[in-house]
Amino acid sequence: MTQNAAAITPEIVAEHGLSPEEYDRLLHALGREPNMVELGIFSVMWSEHCSYKSSRIHLKKLPTTGPQVICGPGENAGVIDIGDGQAAIFKMESHNHPSYIEPYQGAATGVGGILRDVFTMGARPVANMNALRFGRPDHPKMRHLIAGVVHGIGGYGNCVGVPTVGGEVNFHPAYDGNILVNAMTVGIADQDKIFYSAASGVGNPIVYVGSKTGRDGIHGATMASADFGEDSDAKRPTVQVGDPFTEKLLIEACLELMASDAIVAIQDMGAAGLTSSSVEMASKGGVGIELDMNKVPQRETGMTPYEMMLSESQERMLMVLKPGREDFAEAIFRKWELDFAVIGHVTETGRMVLKFNGETVCDIPLGPLADEAPLYDRPWVPTPKREPLGAIAPKGEIGENLLTLMGSPDIASRRWIWEQYDHMVGADTVQRPGGDAAVVRVHDTDKALAISTDCTPRYCFADPVEGGRQAVAEAWRNLTAVGATPLAVTNCLNFANPQRPEIMGQIVGCLEGMSEACIALDFPIVSGNVSLYNESKATGGGSAILPTPAIGGVGLLQDWSKSATIAFKAEGEHIVLIGTEAGDRDGHLGQSLWLRYIYDREDGPPPPVDLAAERRNGDFVRDLILSGTVTACHDISDGGMIVAVTEMALAGGIGAKLGEMSHTRAFGEDQGRYIVTTANSDAVMAAALTAGIPAHRLGTTGGTEVAGVPLADLRSAHEEFFPALMGAAV
Repeated sequence: MTQNAAAITPEIVAEHGLSPEEYDRLLHALGREPNMVELGIFSVMWSEHCSYKSSRIHLKKLPTTGPQVICGPGENAGVIDIGDGQAAIFKMESHNHPSYIEPYQGAATGVGGILRDVFTMGARPVANMNALRFGRPDHPKMRHLIAGVVHGIGGYGNCVGVPTVGGEVNFHPAYDGNILVNAMTVGIADQDKIFYSAASGVGNPIVYVGSKTGRDGIHGATMASADFGEDSDAKRPTVQVGDPFTEKLLIEACLELMASDAIVAIQDMGAAGLTSSSVEMASKGGVGIELDMNKVPQRETGMTPYEMMLSESQERMLMVLKPGREDFAEAIFRKWELDFAVIGHVTETGRMVLKFNGETVCDIPLGPLADEAPLYDRPWVPTPKREPLGAIAPKGEIGENLLTLMGSPDIASRRWIWEQYDHMVGADTVQRPGGDAAVVRVHDTDKALAISTDCTPRYCFADPVEGGRQAVAEAWRNLTAVGATPLAVTNCLNFANPQRPEIMGQIVGCLEGMSEACIALDFPIVSGNVSLYNESKATGGGSAILPTPAIGGVGLLQDWSKSATIAFKAEGEHIVLIGTEAGDRDGHLGQSLWLRYIYDREDGPPPPVDLAAERRNGDFVRDLILSGTVTACHDISDGGMIVAVTEMALAGGIGAKLGEMSHTRAFGEDQGRYIVTTANSDAVMAAALTAGIPAHRLGTTGGTEVAGVPLADLRSAHEEFFPALMGAAV
């Protein structure tokens, strides 16, 4: 066997991210020393990014089934039933480390990768979302990172012709040295034309399509499974380079071929490239695979099998075709000016065999690479409970505090970001960014999908279980607030080093809370991604990120025209708070943005989540929306009730006349609550009384102020943060 010129030293093993114990396991699986090709393949398949070796035990606790679920975790993306023989296919993934090293290409290829996860299953992508976490706005590197990430997301999504319809952005010093870029795509497919990745049929041809293979992205999966050191900039070669125009051609070519009966199995080449796609297809099908590396389309000269197998060049797919369909498939891909090559065939051996220049350069069993990969039940300790806050004396008037919050990094308008995205391409976007959830019509129908991304990392840090519950509940609430029935969840679980027991405790706690919420809300998890080792030792960076289990929720509206928006519609309407009533305890201020931005404190426990109340209140509000009883709706989250009212006022250009309230009631971040407006508050209050739902009249719409502050001043504060921050961005 060739490709073994270099001796495998402990230093080389460590450079490949394998521990001494894992290398011993590798030796046992092979029964001999590996060569460099084999070591590289084991290293990426056993990386955290590909194997989930620290999280698989706990991921099994999540609910993944339900009558709406067609395909849960384990495939490229999750699939749910949206009626009429149609399915929504969606997933969220991370591209954190690449986006810190090279923000434009890191974010752009994150979008490209998640698009491929969706259209590889037969869906036409109809919407992109994102969830972004940045460090301190005044950090010397942050403007560069923000500008690059936003331009990368817009540059790729706009060019490929899929609307970017919403997302979320947080700022916190914990992300100074390790930003988070999570991308989500949703697509639509016919239920009888969904494609899966399990290879089958001994002798069937294995086909490579798309772009040529280069040297970009080599060791990307391994790099994504380690924390950052001082030399992060030296890792630029591990960041892929994307081409959205080629991706557009690839989408159309794949969908055209999928309209035929030629495909047996299909898999995109994402993390770990040709290695992961071939290993996953073969292992899922219980078959073997043999590839001729000389036939892999290459854009650089002198590439070795090691480089070809570990390259993460973008816009590539691997397929198993039915025998005799090669010429038919090739004609389609040549028409779209894409590479097409038969590079191997399915075998019955259960092994991966690679040939190069007529010699065998890799011969390894597939079992140890996939299903038998290392699995760790790492030690963990629970996060200590926070002491309740004591009394907090007000600092300034409510209006002054409101003005500060509306201009703060976490609440300020994201218009500067979303105006760089084409959110209307495709002509099916019903609700533009800026509301509770994006709403995208299912083409040529009355139906629409509602989509939201949510997580409150400061809650997860203070209490992972409660924070996990809240992340799921807020996604469910945001879908409900536009009138949609929440159906299912994808997630992107971003955490620091799982070998630290306190970090592993955050992972375990967040998953426990997420599981409880998904069960209580009939909101199963159908796909997702785990991104660990999000830490930085770089100068000026923080240590561990806040635990950030980002939730992507998808819901369904049977009639898109009945969707609710947050904007006040007319003067003189009643403003009603659903989910609390006069006489309840004062609002919850622990971990609130009011506490952070007015007092510079991050203290206390997060607000508790009553999942039964979430369900009752949300179902009630959804009925109000669909019956036409309310004219606007907005869930209460960051900043509390007064911020929610102000956002509604700014969206509609109409002020609010509110009764007297305390600071705690104004800014408390109690969960499970909504603000609605209505021309008939008697009907709303009567319905709430009958249903046993707490409700309280807050005031009426009208005028040009909120809490004594002119709307013009609130709008200026709200809109100026990002343009001021990014005015000199490079």
